[in-house]
Amino acid sequence: MFSAAQSSKSEFLDKARQAREERKGYKARDRAATLIQALVRRFLCRCRLQKQIRKEVDDLFQDAGTTKRNALSIFKIARKLLFIFCQDDKLRFEKLCRSILGSMDVENEPKVWYVSLALSKDLTIPWIKQIKDLLWISCQFLKKLKPDIMQDNKLVTLYLTMLVTFTDTSTWKIVRGKGEALRPALTRICENIMGHLNQKGFYSILQILLTNGLARSRPSLTKGTLTAVFTLALRPVIAAHFSDNLLRSLLIHIMSVPAVVSHIYTITPEVNTHDLLRKFILFLSCEEQCVDICVCLEGSHTLCLLGNLIHLGYLNEKVLEEEANHFVTELTDMLSYCQRYVSQKKSNLTHWHPVLGWFSQTVDYGLNESMPLVTKQLQYLWGMPVIRTLFSDVLSKKLETQEPTPPPQPTTSQNNLPVKSLFKRAFQKSASVRNILKPVGGRRVDSAEVQKVCSICVLYQTALTTLTQIRLQILTGLTYLDDLLPKLWAFICELGPQGGLKLFIECLNNDTEESKQLLAMLMLFCDCSRHLITILDDIEVYEEQISFKTEELVTISSFLNTFVYKMVWDGILENAKGEKLDLFHSVHGWLMVLYERDCRRRFSPDDNWLRKDLKPSLLFQELEKGKRRAQLLLQYIPHVIPHKNRVLLFRNIVTKEKETLGLVETSSASPHVTHITIRRSRMLEDGYDQLRRLPVNSIKGVIRVKFVNDLGVDEAGIDQDGVFKEFLEEIIKKVFNPALNLFKTTSGNERLYPSPTSYIHENHLQLFEFVGKMLGKAMYEGIVVDVPFASFFLGQVMGHHHSTFYSSIDELPSLDSEFYKNLTSIKRYDGDVGDLGLTLSYDEDVMGQLVCHELIPGGKTMPVTNENKISYIHLMAHFRMHTQIKEQTAAFIRGFRSIINPEWLHMFSTPEVQRLVSGDNAEIDLDDLKCVTFHPLSPSMSFSTSFRPFVTSCSRPPLLGFAYLKPPFSIRCVEVSDDQDTGDTLGSVLRGFFTIRKKEPGGRLPTSSTCFNLLKLPNYSKKSILRDKLRYAISMNTGFELS
Repeated sequence: MFSAAQSSKSEFLDKARQAREERKGYKARDRAATLIQALVRRFLCRCRLQKQIRKEVDDLFQDAGTTKRNALSIFKIARKLLFIFCQDDKLRFEKLCRSILGSMDVENEPKVWYVSLALSKDLTIPWIKQIKDLLWISCQFLKKLKPDIMQDNKLVTLYLTMLVTFTDTSTWKIVRGKGEALRPALTRICENIMGHLNQKGFYSILQILLTNGLARSRPSLTKGTLTAVFTLALRPVIAAHFSDNLLRSLLIHIMSVPAVVSHIYTITPEVNTHDLLRKFILFLSCEEQCVDICVCLEGSHTLCLLGNLIHLGYLNEKVLEEEANHFVTELTDMLSYCQRYVSQKKSNLTHWHPVLGWFSQTVDYGLNESMPLVTKQLQYLWGMPVIRTLFSDVLSKKLETQEPTPPPQPTTSQNNLPVKSLFKRAFQKSASVRNILKPVGGRRVDSAEVQKVCSICVLYQTALTTLTQIRLQILTGLTYLDDLLPKLWAFICELGPQGGLKLFIECLNNDTEESKQLLAMLMLFCDCSRHLITILDDIEVYEEQISFKTEELVTISSFLNTFVYKMVWDGILENAKGEKLDLFHSVHGWLMVLYERDCRRRFSPDDNWLRKDLKPSLLFQELEKGKRRAQLLLQYIPHVIPHKNRVLLFRNIVTKEKETLGLVETSSASPHVTHITIRRSRMLEDGYDQLRRLPVNSIKGVIRVKFVNDLGVDEAGIDQDGVFKEFLEEIIKKVFNPALNLFKTTSGNERLYPSPTSYIHENHLQLFEFVGKMLGKAMYEGIVVDVPFASFFLGQVMGHHHSTFYSSIDELPSLDSEFYKNLTSIKRYDGDVGDLGLTLSYDEDVMGQLVCHELIPGGKTMPVTNENKISYIHLMAHFRMHTQIKEQTAAFIRGFRSIINPEWLHMFSTPEVQRLVSGDNAEIDLDDLKCVTFHPLSPSMSFSTSFRPFVTSCSRPPLLGFAYLKPPFSIRCVEVSDDQDTGDTLGSVLRGFFTIRKKEPGGRLPTSSTCFNLLKLPNYSKKSILRDKLRYAISMNTGFELS
C-alpha cells in the first residue's frame, strides 16, 4: 500500500520537473530568437546606414569638377565616414583627404577652408578630434605603403601632405593679413595635434616609412617626400624647444634609419637642420642618456645612428671643432657598446654583419642592402677633413727643420733599384729636411691637450676593434696624411719627464683610466705605422722616406724593442689579457714588420736589435728550467739574442732530439746505421732510390756510404761521416744545378728557387720532397752547403707568407729586380693606366710557346685601370712567386719539415736561415783554425780564400767557426814513399803518424780528403817548402780526390 503511494508521488514530481524544464527551454528559445532578431535588425540597420553614408560620400565626391565645397559639408561627411570607417573605405578616405587639401588651397574663400571650422565656438573641439583621427588614419596607411610602388608613392605624397598641412600654420591662408592675430591660438592647436600623434607612435610610423624608402641601394623616396618626412620629424622637437624626450625619439626612430643624413643632403641639400648636431651632442653628453639610446637600438641600428652622427659632424666642421671632446666621447661609447657583442668567430649565438663581423645580437638583415651607404658615412670619421679637425692639436705642431742633405748612397744589392730621378725626388721631400724625431720629454700627461689626443686615439682604436670588416679602410684613412704619424710620434716623444718609453712602461703596471688611454695612443700609433710600412715599397721607405725618416725608424725600432722586451722579461705578458694582450700584439706586430724590413734591406746599425742587458747564459738556464718568460722571449723576440747563441741553441735542440730518438752513441747502445751503396756515375739516381723510402728517423740517423767507381769497384775509404758528407754535397750540387731544371736562378744575383717548368720531369714533386729532406739532413747535421736561395723562396719555407703582414711585392726584387721596377712604375704612373693596354693576366714564354696565365678568373679580358692597378701589381707578384711554383714549393717544404721542425727556425730571420744552410760568406779565420788543429799555419797566408774549399769542398766557412766543423778539421802527415802509399786505410794512417822520414818527398804535393776535412801533408824538411808546395797544390785547382 505504502509503496504504491510513494511510486505515484515520485512520478508526479518527475513530470512536474520535466514540465518546468520545458517551460524554461521555451523561454530561453524565445529570448534567443528575440536577441537574434535584434542583432539581425541592428546589422541590417547598420548596413543600411553604412550604405547610405557611403552613398552620400560617393555622391559628394562624384562631381570631380566641383572644388569649392563648403567646409562644414566636408566636416559633416568626414564625421560620418569616420563613424563607419573600415579598410574597404580606403578610396573614399583618399578622396576625402584630397577634398580637404583642395579646400585649403582656395583663395579668399574662408567658408571653404577646412581649417576655418577650428574658429567656430561650437565646432572647435569636434574639429580637433576629427583632424586627429584623420591624421592618425593617414599615419596608419603610411605604415603599410611601399614607396617603391608607383601607386603607393602617390598615396605617400597625399598622406604626408595631410600631415604637413595640419601640423603647422605656415600654409594656412586664414592666418594671413588680418588673421595674423589668430596664429598663436592656431599654433597651439597644431602643437596639440602633434602631441596626440606622438603619443600614438608618430615617430615609429616615420621610421617605418623612411626605412622602406631608404634602406636600399637606390632610394625610392622623392625629394618632396623626403623633405616632408624630415620636416614632420623636426616639428614636434622644435615645438617642444628640443626637449630631451623628443630628442630621444628623434635619435631612436629617425637618426637610426640607414644613411638618412646622406639621403637628405643628397636629395635636399638646402634643408635646414636647426643646428641638430650640437643638440644631439649635448643630449648624448649625459652618459646615461647615451647608454639608453644604445640599449634601445640593436647593433645594426646603433651603427646607422653612428654613421648619421659622423656624417653630420663632417658637414658641420665648426660645431665638430667646438664640441670635439663630447663628440669623441659619445662615438667611443657607442662603438664600445657595439664592441661588447662583436665576436671573433662563428657560433650558434652569433649572426654575420657586413661591417661588424660575427655579432651576438640580433641582426636586421633587411638593412644589409643599405650597409654600403652606412659604411661610406663611417668613412668620414677617418677622412682627411675630420682627422684634421680632431687631430688639430697634433697636426698644428711644426716639426723643426734643418738644411737638407742629400740622401746616402744605397749599398745593398737591392739598392740599385731607384734611379737618379728618385733620389732627386726624395731629396725634395719634406721628410728629408726636418730634424730626426727622438724622445725629449717635458709634456705633462694630465694636461687637457694630452687628454684630448688620448681620447681621440681611444676612439679610433675602438673603431678598429669594433668595425672588424672595414679595419683596413680605417688604417688606410689614418695613414693617408703623410704628417699625421710622424707628428703623433713627436707627440709621444714629448710625453712624461724623459720622453715616451719610461712613461709607457710605468703605464703597463698601472690600471688607471689615464694609463689605459696613453696605451691606447701607443697602440693606435703602432697599428697605423705597421699598416703604412706594410703597404709602402722600398723606394717609398728608403728613398722618398714617406712619413718617417730611416733614422726615425731606428729610434722607433729601439723604442719598440725595449718595450716588448720589458713586457716579456718582466713577466707582464704572462698574465696579460684583454687590452694589454692586444697592446702587446700591436707593438710586437709593428716591431716585427720593421725587423723583417731591416733583414731584407738594412736601415739600422748592427747591434740595434740586441739587448746587451740580457745574458744568453741566463736565458739558456731558464729555458732548461722551463721558465715561461724565457720561452715567450724566444717565441716573440729571439732577435734580441746574438746570432751565435741562437745557433748554439739550435744545435742543442737537434742534439737533444737525437738523444731522444737514440741516434747518438752511448756506453750502453749504438745507433742504428743505414748502409747505402752509391755509383759515382749515377749518384743522384742511386741516392734517390735508396733514401726516399727510408723512414724519417732513419734519415735523421747515421748513414754510411760506400762509393762504387766507374769500373764497378768499391772505393777504398773510411766513412766516419766524411764520405756521407761528400755524397750529400755532391747530390745537393747536382739537384740544384739549373741545368737539371728543378731549380732556376734569379736574374742578377743568381739565387735559386723552384723552376715553374720542373714538370718536364715525370716525378718532379717526389724529387722536390727528396731535395727538401736532403737539405734538411744537411742542416740537421750542421753541414754547410753552397746553396744560395732566393729570399722569397726561403721565406716561404719558413712560413712567412702566411703572416698577416706579408707583402708579395716587397719580396719581388729577390726574384726579378727589373720586373719589380716595371711593376712599381705602373704604381707611379701619373696618366691613365688603361692606355698601357694591360690586362689582369701574365703572358709567359714556356719552351717556345706563349702561354697566357689569368691572374683572376676571366682576367685576360679585364683591363688594368687606375682603380685596380694596385691589385694588379700584387696579383702579378703573388703569381710569379707563389702560384707558379705552388706545388713544387709545397713538396720541398714537406720534405724539409719532415727533418727540421719549423718551430726551430722561428728564432731566425730569412738571411740567418741562409747562413744556417751555407755558412758565413767571410774570409777564413786563421786564428780560429789554429785553435782547433794540431799544426799551426802562418796567419800571413794570402791564399786563405782558396784554402777553405781545398780542404772542406765548401766555399764558405762553418757558421760558428772551425770548432763546429763536422768532421773536425785535422792535418795528417803522410808517408812519402809511393810504393807504401795505399790511400786512406787504417794502416796508412798509423804509418803516417809513426814513420820516420826516409827521404825528401821530392815532387809530392799536399793533398786533402774533403769528406774528412783532412789536409794531408808530406813530411817536408822546411816550412818554406811546405808553404810553396801547398800554394802550388791549391792554385792547380785540379779537384779533390781521396788518396
